[in-house]
Amino acid sequence: MRDLIDPALLPGLDMMPALDLNDAILPALRDGMEQASAAMPEPVGTGVTTRDEQVRTSDGHSVTVRVYTPSGAGPRPAILQIHGGGYVMGSVNTGHGAMMTLAAAVEAVIVSVDYRLAPETRAPGPVEDCYAALVWLHERAADLGIDPARIAVSGQSAGGGLAAALTQMARDRGGPAIAHQILVYPMLDDRTCITRQPEHLGAFVWTPQANAFGWRSLLGREPGAAEVPPYAVPARAADLSGLPPAFIAVGALDLFLAEDMDYARRLIEAKVPVELHVYPGAYHGFDVMPGAPVSGRMQRDMIAALRRALHGEEGAEAA
Repeated sequence: MRDLIDPALLPGLDMMPALDLNDAILPALRDGMEQASAAMPEPVGTGVTTRDEQVRTSDGHSVTVRVYTPSGAGPRPAILQIHGGGYVMGSVNTGHGAMMTLAAAVEAVIVSVDYRLAPETRAPGPVEDCYAALVWLHERAADLGIDPARIAVSGQSAGGGLAAALTQMARDRGGPAIAHQILVYPMLDDRTCITRQPEHLGAFVWTPQANAFGWRSLLGREPGAAEVPPYAVPARAADLSGLPPAFIAVGALDLFLAEDMDYARRLIEAKVPVELHVYPGAYHGFDVMPGAPVSGRMQRDMIAALRRALHGEEGAEAA
């Protein structure tokens, strides 16, 4: 099946082997991800400064957020960033360098949230952490030099699932307002675990086994059950109306292809503007492969969508 992969992405399979997730190996995988993140050099010349802050949640614990501030005068738009990791791995260190680059490219303050992970924290705990960070971002707008009317949410994989759930939660709670949602190969539907998929979907990087472990850890039950905790599974929401415009990107070999396309369809049917991109020959997480043209194309598409949403610019050249 490797012949289906874009040749420029083949080296990435050595960087991101398929995961065999279980409780015993999870601590080592978390440590490995943190070490890999720490070893990545920061991009030079971005002009972006970073600092960590603490956000108090409604139930009294604290969540770390990392604030990325580009050079120049405000007020700027803002992006609440939610990292990936299958709901069980990752931190604000995940994609740290990419966030510096993105903050400069979009000319936006980015606030990355270190939400609690499953299985130690089950749903809806992680999305409640993200909501607390969104409220903090809105309330601290003046101090952060941002325009509270121009806040987007962005996430990759499980972070994309949390971003989608967060827009539903914010809508149902009457705010804070979200101007746009960026969902990069989002993990949206636990029912994919019990739905027969073509063999080549999910054959690389994020597999059906890993997917079932991630959902089981978040839900505290087998995926595909009749009932799930509130805001745990964005694709199960009955009503998608009134949500912010969405950018959805997914690879054609990703296990999440069908659920992401179906979510885009349902958003469109609910009269939510959607920009959907499917990238041929691309597996889950393909955009982290440096130098691959398809990875660069996805980054340009995403930056252009953010600049249109947050700055009112038209065309990819605006990036």
